[in-house]
Amino acid sequence: MALVSRIPSSSPTAIQSRKKTKSFVLTPAFTVHCASNSQKASPFTEKHSIERYQRDSWMYKHQLQQPSHSCPLPPDQEFVRDYDIALQLPELRKLLEVLKEKRENGNGVQKRGPGNVFLVGTGPGDPELLTLKALRVIESADLLLYDRLVSNDVLNLVGPDARLLYVGKTAGYHSRTQEEIHELLLSFAEAGANVVRLKGGDPLVFGRGGEEMDFLQQQGIEVKVVPGITAASGIAAELGIPLTHRGVANSVRFLTGHSRKGGTDPLFVAENAADPDSTLAVYMGLSTLPSLASKLMFHGLPDDTPAAAIERGTTPQQRIVFAALKDLAYEIASQQLVSPTLIVIGKVVALSPLWPHALKEISSLVESR
Repeated sequence: MALVSRIPSSSPTAIQSRKKTKSFVLTPAFTVHCASNSQKASPFTEKHSIERYQRDSWMYKHQLQQPSHSCPLPPDQEFVRDYDIALQLPELRKLLEVLKEKRENGNGVQKRGPGNVFLVGTGPGDPELLTLKALRVIESADLLLYDRLVSNDVLNLVGPDARLLYVGKTAGYHSRTQEEIHELLLSFAEAGANVVRLKGGDPLVFGRGGEEMDFLQQQGIEVKVVPGITAASGIAAELGIPLTHRGVANSVRFLTGHSRKGGTDPLFVAENAADPDSTLAVYMGLSTLPSLASKLMFHGLPDDTPAAAIERGTTPQQRIVFAALKDLAYEIASQQLVSPTLIVIGKVVALSPLWPHALKEISSLVESR
């Protein structure tokens, strides 16, 4: 099955490194660019790409009739959200009516019970990392609700008769609230639809899949979870970083950079996480990394601990920054990494095959001075 063409790279893979001091330490960052970023990504980039407009034409058919190939956005985010919902609701009602008609016979008697809801993990980005079960479920769905982190390549695997509905969230913009997502899943399941909730990574690792499963089960809807490769393991494996390694790291800890209510400093776990023999994988941590790094070092984690930040891991747009813990936040800002970015902190980062090359580049800069 053909996949949607990925965003082409405008230049071959480039390797950059920078020096800030004359001593041979990890202060210089080592950055790997797997694709160029000409401008900072908009929080709406995924949703308003040409590919997704084409695949979601049932929802945006009026906009697709416009002669322009661009997808301009109104400046007001609340307007965008309300506009999207206004576009979607009529089509959603029509789809519900069709499903209910299929479910009933001529006498108005229901032929079958409620449909199923599948919570499907799509992995860190590379569609080839999907499980066979996830692929089978995606191909047989009636309706798919997908997040911002689900790639166009994955969406192109959806059957031609299925409907796609974007329900993604990003900082400062939620296309739908979590409560609305719950109600959408419930409404279509009650109508007998085969509903698939697509999530980046694994649906039960920082994906709020547990909340959706709990809500639906309380309403009597059967929920089936199809696990996906979570970002920490998928991206680290891609880079050759073992999250655990005998004699180097005896445990791994997954952290989130956001609190439940969206606070800016939820990282109260730093005191217990500052273990030099453990690996830290931080999800959604770009904004809170400066605070986390300071707290980790305050509680005893060496400031020269190897660390890496990986933007859009496992995809052609992947960019990587290597640096010491004390410099990582600065280097992320200077390279303008954007979400989604995974942060890995720990001695295992130095086991990546890319790390010796990083040290070589740094050493060359030092000797040239």
